[in-house]
Amino acid sequence: MPQIAAIDAHHHLWKYNPQEYPWIAGGMGALQRDFLPNHFKKEMDLAGVSVSVAVQARQTLEETNWLLSMAEDNDFIRGVVGWVPLTAPDLMEQLEPLMSRGKLKGVRHVLQDEADDRYLLRQDFQSGIRRLRTFGLSYDILIYERHLPQTIQFVDTHPNQLFILDHVGKPRIKDGRISPWRENLRELARRENVYCKVSGMAVEADWARWTPDELKPYFDVALEAFSARRLMFGSDWPVLQVAGSYLSWNQMVRRWVSGLSRDEELRILRGTALEAYNL
Repeated sequence: MPQIAAIDAHHHLWKYNPQEYPWIAGGMGALQRDFLPNHFKKEMDLAGVSVSVAVQARQTLEETNWLLSMAEDNDFIRGVVGWVPLTAPDLMEQLEPLMSRGKLKGVRHVLQDEADDRYLLRQDFQSGIRRLRTFGLSYDILIYERHLPQTIQFVDTHPNQLFILDHVGKPRIKDGRISPWRENLRELARRENVYCKVSGMAVEADWARWTPDELKPYFDVALEAFSARRLMFGSDWPVLQVAGSYLSWNQMVRRWVSGLSRDEELRILRGTALEAYNL
């Protein structure tokens, strides 16, 4: 049976500048260079990935516009998850020109870096979230596992908004901890408007020593919680490269899903991303 041409629902692009990417430090020397569409296309072709969704790495409108330009110039980038100022009173006016460019599919704010662990429950932030439905945009949730309880409360406030949880909610894999992440993830997954990305897991483990057997239980929990219908493949490239190669990550996820039905395999590798991001 031919290999499924996967969709990578989560990768980044950047022109590296240490002032603009201060989080790239502490053993991340492999990331301190440019990562552009031509670099990524080579990785995709080797791994049997056909199209992708580019996700913001800086919280600027400048980067959102740049990612949209990259998507316009490279047809394999079918969608962009950009950053917009969700707390701004003129959010609608700032979104309109971005939407006119055609490939903005969702937005993301780096909640995991906010000093306030309950930032997502702020009224001005939630007001911005409510405006996304006007444009048919999804919202990517980037959090650490400790934020899952308040994320459940947040999602319950927006039952008609489509949410996509990045990196299976960043469990504490390096510490060997599966609870309370497992229980909270299952509770979050009870909300049918939440989808989840199988991505970023190796980065949450010991970069030099993790094994597929160490990561598999976390995948199994996510699969049981969300089912194949709301689970999608992503890589988190190039951040992934601190912990492994693009090809090996792709091959590992394919092995995990190979034991499922062909329809479930197709759903995780392609179908969920097509639906969630309206690609």
